[in-house]
Amino acid sequence: MIRQTLFALCAAAATAMPVYEDLGGLAKAVNAANAGWTAHDDGRYAGRSSAETAKYCGTRLTTDSDYVESGIPVYTSSVSEAALPVKWDWRNSPKCAKVIGTVRDQSACGSCWAMSASETFTDRRCIAVNDTKLYSSMDTAGCCSGAACGMSQGCNGGQQGAALGWMAKVGVVTGGNEPDMQVGDSCKAYWMKPCAHHVAASPKYPACPTAEYKTVCEKQCSDKKYTKKYAADKVVWGSSYQTTGVPAIMEDIMKHGPTAVAFTVYADFETYKSGVYKHVSGSALGGHAVEMVGWGVDPKAGAYWWVKNSWNDQWGDKGYFKIAKGSNECGIEDSVFGTKVAA
Repeated sequence: MIRQTLFALCAAAATAMPVYEDLGGLAKAVNAANAGWTAHDDGRYAGRSSAETAKYCGTRLTTDSDYVESGIPVYTSSVSEAALPVKWDWRNSPKCAKVIGTVRDQSACGSCWAMSASETFTDRRCIAVNDTKLYSSMDTAGCCSGAACGMSQGCNGGQQGAALGWMAKVGVVTGGNEPDMQVGDSCKAYWMKPCAHHVAASPKYPACPTAEYKTVCEKQCSDKKYTKKYAADKVVWGSSYQTTGVPAIMEDIMKHGPTAVAFTVYADFETYKSGVYKHVSGSALGGHAVEMVGWGVDPKAGAYWWVKNSWNDQWGDKGYFKIAKGSNECGIEDSVFGTKVAA
């Protein structure tokens, strides 16, 4: 089968599924199942289907047949899970809490892979060298492409592990969310406006555009007030690798910082409100890249990973969600990537 856009945004993959589930019905099914998490069941999904979710997925898992990256180093560990803390949350970092706590918004673009990678690069760099700058998802989504970036294709999706490798070789410029544009403190902020992902529109977050945005690689700073040139702003740092096994993932997060992960999104995920997510109902819609910031244990629902999404702070638990840990829920323990400076 020809790879029509190697990362054909989940929406493209979803064209083979003409019928999408009713989100209101899925939310009711989740809450009736008492599965350890709560779905929004307040009428917000009336008349809406899971087709909207599919538009914002844009990555491939390492287990997918069209995953193209190979030869990346693997981070392993001999430590046992019992020897590691029961809970960990990098948002409590004394020096990097603000940086790590920044929730990004991919808007109407399948750039979750670029968000995941740039967040991980940003957060780990802060932890390692006290750099509190945000690094650009826009530069990553626009310029990390082709064979040098796992065949990533901007809003048409990509691979977060390959993006971290690109940052280690080519570098990435500074840049935060769309509201950070033209304030003079970074090179290339994300120009696509935040919008209402799977929630009611508001003055702060208007409805997301129905059409996909497109990215281009502009090798110049978009912020005219910023005094540094694009090439001078590029930061080349770290080396990328994949992490396998729960103890190794935990140790890597604890030692080096949040990590870039991907998982299969099912239709019920969109309705998430709180608790420890486990797939209950609905079809698989595609892959989605996010950032894992820690872990913990819920007295009733069990062990979980703390994960930051890129649908702004209005979605889910203030932009975050918990997902079951130790059972490879939705494949989230298969596609885990980090970056660090060699010891």
